Amino acid sequence: MTGIPPTETSWRLFARFLRFGAMAWGGPVAQIAMIREELVQRERWIPPERFNRVLAVYQALPGPEAHELCVYFGTIARGRRGGLLAGLAFMLPGFCLMMGLSWAYVRWGIASPAYAAIFLGCQPAVVALIVRAVVRIGEHALTRPHFWIIAAGAAAATAGGANFLLTLLVAGAAATAIARTRAGTGAHAHGLVPLALLAQPAAALAAPGVLGMLGYGFRTGLLTFGGAYTAIPFLQHDAVVRGAWMTQAQFLDGIALSGLLPAPLIIFSTFVGYLGGGALGAIAMTVGVFAPAFAFTLIGHRHVERLVENTSAHAFLDGVTAGVVGLIAVTALQLFRSTVTTPLAVAIFLVALLLAFRWKARLAVVGIMVMAGLAGAVAILVQRLS
Repeated sequence: MTGIPPTETSWRLFARFLRFGAMAWGGPVAQIAMIREELVQRERWIPPERFNRVLAVYQALPGPEAHELCVYFGTIARGRRGGLLAGLAFMLPGFCLMMGLSWAYVRWGIASPAYAAIFLGCQPAVVALIVRAVVRIGEHALTRPHFWIIAAGAAAATAGGANFLLTLLVAGAAATAIARTRAGTGAHAHGLVPLALLAQPAAALAAPGVLGMLGYGFRTGLLTFGGAYTAIPFLQHDAVVRGAWMTQAQFLDGIALSGLLPAPLIIFSTFVGYLGGGALGAIAMTVGVFAPAFAFTLIGHRHVERLVENTSAHAFLDGVTAGVVGLIAVTALQLFRSTVTTPLAVAIFLVALLLAFRWKARLAVVGIMVMAGLAGAVAILVQRLS
């Protein structure tokens, strides 16, 4: 199967990825699964095997991989213009919501009953969506016994504190060695190991003005290997330790808010920028963080395509994909242990998980989040009345 080239107009393409962005709850795993289900499984823009290898490339590159996939699909549909439209559309709902929440946070604070109800109900539901997405991605990536072993090894290494980039490189190398042993040929992973060099940071800027926010964001965007969670220590150092324009508690509040929005987790950078420089600071920080994610595909799309077509790298990329499943599983477990800590949270998690597995409607994610939020609001109301 070679895939069916899409025939999207620019406006239809923008509307499609705007819808993806409006439904992008559950973090990168859920977002990637949603994109895969519609564009690969239903509409067959590209074959599943190619999707897995493209995803592995973006897992090795810095930046939010779900967003990068949107730019990739937009590019194969309408060229660079399509990639730009798809990427902007996907991030627009989360960016607008985070800008509004950042303004409300500064204006009124977050310790209100409404916010408390949303956190209480939605957090365990988000964890449930992530668990379901781990299973969905694993079904397509762990197709052979040695991929299961690689995924388990990556999970164990991550739980033990190993560097995630090194873990993914080892996972790819292991799969390459297995493929070479079976085929009796030299299958090499050309062009991937040097990606680690991209982790060298840009020069730090001392002032948190608009240019400073842009510089902090761009450096963070270049360092987010392995997903948005890896951006946390860099922005925390810039905003809390070095720049001191926000407290540790405020920084954690921004991460919590981003976990509730239909957006890549890295959208918490908008919150960080807003507290440091208002609306202009938020825009500058967001542009800096997402610029590398756009650039890798819009500027280097042909190189990405060549890497995907390079059969000698397929085993390496398949191994990286298996390793990523292990990393995501550990992240899901960590979120579960820190979030699902009360009987109510357990109940919401279990119901949301059941619905995530059984409810096949396109708006299932939206429905689950709405019901979870209502459950949290009802629980707070009952607690106050009792």
